[in-house]
Amino acid sequence: MTRTTTSYRSGTPAVHAGFAQQLRAEWTKFRTVRGWVAGLAAAALVIVLIGLIGAHTERPTCEDPNQPCTGARGPGGEAVTDRFYFVHRPLTGDGSITVRITSLGPEGAKGGLPPWAKAGIVLKAGDRAGSAYAAVMATAGHGVRMQYNYTHDTAGAPGAVSAASPYWLRLTRTGDTVTGYRSADGARWTVVGTARLTGLPSQVQAGMFTASPPATESTSQKFGGLSNRGAPTRATGVFDHVALSGAESGDAAWHGEQMGGPADDFASDGTFRRADDTFTVTGSGDIAPAVGGPMTAGGQTIERSLAGTFVGLILVIVVGATFITAEYRRGLIRTTLMASPGRGRAPAAKAVVLAAVTFAAGLPAAAAAVLLGEWLVRPGGFDFPVGTLTELRVVAGTAALLAVTAVLAMAVGTVLRRSAGAVTLVFAAIVLPYILATASILPAGPSQWLLRVTPAAGFAIQQNMPQYAQVDSDYTPAFGYFPLPPWGGFAVLCGWTAVALGAAVFMMRRRDA
Repeated sequence: MTRTTTSYRSGTPAVHAGFAQQLRAEWTKFRTVRGWVAGLAAAALVIVLIGLIGAHTERPTCEDPNQPCTGARGPGGEAVTDRFYFVHRPLTGDGSITVRITSLGPEGAKGGLPPWAKAGIVLKAGDRAGSAYAAVMATAGHGVRMQYNYTHDTAGAPGAVSAASPYWLRLTRTGDTVTGYRSADGARWTVVGTARLTGLPSQVQAGMFTASPPATESTSQKFGGLSNRGAPTRATGVFDHVALSGAESGDAAWHGEQMGGPADDFASDGTFRRADDTFTVTGSGDIAPAVGGPMTAGGQTIERSLAGTFVGLILVIVVGATFITAEYRRGLIRTTLMASPGRGRAPAAKAVVLAAVTFAAGLPAAAAAVLLGEWLVRPGGFDFPVGTLTELRVVAGTAALLAVTAVLAMAVGTVLRRSAGAVTLVFAAIVLPYILATASILPAGPSQWLLRVTPAAGFAIQQNMPQYAQVDSDYTPAFGYFPLPPWGGFAVLCGWTAVALGAAVFMMRRRDA
């Protein structure tokens, strides 16, 4: 007799959780663990509170609430330096001004001049600091240039000006358009550049100017170096063959004026002398965008209100690491992996959930820190010299910085399976290089190298003060300038995170199968 044995089969098919179900499971884990929720809430609160403390501490008192305490605003709202000596007359409607410049040198013919010392002609909307302008000029070290509205700079001809090799300069106005020209002989003219100054008033001030920015002085520290703006300088420009064509109004005499107040805290106002058709104009200061580090001449930078990001980032690292290491410590990782047919799905789901909740916590925190900080300092006339798009990028970028860092900590935690080791390693990769680079512990060269190749490059997403070729300054991490552009630095952090996630998936497949 043959017995037939039939195995039992369940009518319910075996089902592995899809990615959507796994996302839901990871979200449920996160929101049910009070420590993780409290950690992100604490990070958000720290970002806001430290930002408010920093803004309140730096809140100044100004005599004029409509102007920043230590600087002026340009036409685009940017912080600018607008201090130079100006010899001018009014020009109404269309017209032009032409001069020949035969000399540009230091006052008294002693020492040298900064490369961006300049003398030339300018059409300026008014005598208010920060008003619109267009200028064509000879510089001490960069040849002929056309500059307008502080942030724009166009190269003309190379070479220094001298009595043996003078430059002829001309500016013409047609409506809101100003064109700059140069010539070697006053007969054949070459266009240097064109500027469109929207809203230029009918009457402008036209004339000659001289400016000389402070020389850069370097001071060294025990473990690194800082460079500071130092010794004031004064330049003298000599002009002749001065011709102003167009409709003039008011006093037709040439009037000399120190624009923007004293040229420098340690330098006297400029002067001018006229002998027949020759004008000798001496001045100090600059007409250029304001730069110089965390506290600029135009206002408190937005990074100051986001100083709490640094502390909030540490809390985020702890949350990100323990989001996975807690499962290894309690043996729950087997349950998580049983629901996933592929070892890459589990870390991917954790990364998505962790990034989303961290970004959701960081975005309102960064926005509140910036808006409240700006509200605190604005009554003193000391606000952020940034545009709306830049502000949005900094706020959203700060939230993204926190989110990607959390994922990096989670990935490292997956590889090490230990909370302490993961937190320490991520701290050493992000926080430590940032401290070494920005606190002047290392010289500028190594500091810039650290912020190019380590995950700390991601902090560049918060930078809002651009570097200007026409301004010599200390564009180093110690003064808030990163060697990579904002999104370039953030991409470096994302690259490290992608590598860490790849290592996490590899280790899960090799070790946790």
